[in-house]
Amino acid sequence: MSIVIRKSLLELIFSGAFMKRWNDKLRPMELVEVDKQGHKMIVAWLLFLLNSRDMDVARKRALGEAIIEGGLYDYLYRLVITDIKPPVFYRIKENPDDYRTLSNWVLNSLKPRISPLGEDFMRRMEEYLNQPEDTGLARRILKAAHLYASYSEFKLLKSINTMDHELTEIEDSFIDRLEAMRDLTGVSELLDEDNNVLGLFARMCGRLRFQKRWSQTPRVPETSVLGHMFIVASYSWFFSMEVGACRARSQNNFFSGLFHDLPELLTRDIISPVKGASFEIGELIHEYEIRELDRVVLAPLKEGGYTDVADRLEYLLGLEVGSEFKATVCRNDRVLEASEEQLAGEYNQDTLDPKDGPLLKVSDALAAYIEAHTALRNGISSDQLHHALYRIRQKYNSRPVVAGIQISALLADFD
Repeated sequence: MSIVIRKSLLELIFSGAFMKRWNDKLRPMELVEVDKQGHKMIVAWLLFLLNSRDMDVARKRALGEAIIEGGLYDYLYRLVITDIKPPVFYRIKENPDDYRTLSNWVLNSLKPRISPLGEDFMRRMEEYLNQPEDTGLARRILKAAHLYASYSEFKLLKSINTMDHELTEIEDSFIDRLEAMRDLTGVSELLDEDNNVLGLFARMCGRLRFQKRWSQTPRVPETSVLGHMFIVASYSWFFSMEVGACRARSQNNFFSGLFHDLPELLTRDIISPVKGASFEIGELIHEYEIRELDRVVLAPLKEGGYTDVADRLEYLLGLEVGSEFKATVCRNDRVLEASEEQLAGEYNQDTLDPKDGPLLKVSDALAAYIEAHTALRNGISSDQLHHALYRIRQKYNSRPVVAGIQISALLADFD
């Protein structure tokens, strides 16, 4: 069965931008599921790199794939069970029969929207949901990342919920469960985030939930840079499935999406018309981003003993070739540009560590399109939103197929 990504799946992934978290607590800002998932998968990536340092390439690829797919299964599951409070959900999980009944109901609810991904995807998701949570390294990494990201949110609202009787119990639960996972490399650093560069980096990435996209344009829902990065990463993974990308290429596409707007930690979300006002302005912004990225992120990681993490970030962000949206491969320890045709053909092999910049660009454009389209559908009338839709449509009407993706046909489904 051929895989064809459809509008319904893209909208399902985006729907996490509506899904409120901690909605029984006083909150300094709205906390939404898609932001938490972005932070979780960034931390999962860090733990993946650190805990696979001594693995051979094949085991490392398998672990990376299991972490990404497991993270997506968890996210899809949570989109359906959103209204079940965590303590109630954990009680359900304690009873295997009750949990299996709930999981089967979730899968049946999701089936109409995820069936285009193929029967194998459905089967793997069902197997994943019916396995114990602590089965295997990938599951433990995802659990640790989930706990860290949720605990990070809790600390945002802790100081303004001092009268809440559940507060101490919730915090103790987070700490106890994370303490029990100290055998995973990196968890100790996350628990002591104030005093080491890895913890500081993980916390810094979480701050991207504070940066709202389209900051001068009212929208419903508002989306953050952090949530947007997760949405783009998810689209990149599913499009990689559609075009038959090899294992390395698929993983690089997901993680590139997860970090593609990381420089906005340092520059904020600069809108495309400003970046594109002139070649000189675009180059000036890019030069500043790279300089600050090195000063604030890459250099501290290298100095703190995480050169492998910094080097991988450089590759995912396309720093060697000047843009994350260029297709690249690694040959003889050198990063080289590639064409879309080469990436789809002779370069589509794990040994070359390919990365699909044009596919990432399509995913980024689709995420922006759905943000604008959803806001308009929800009654927000704005010239900027209409112009964004028009600009994206025009761009892909003249080039309907990019990186093997029928982008113009997908956009037509939104009319």
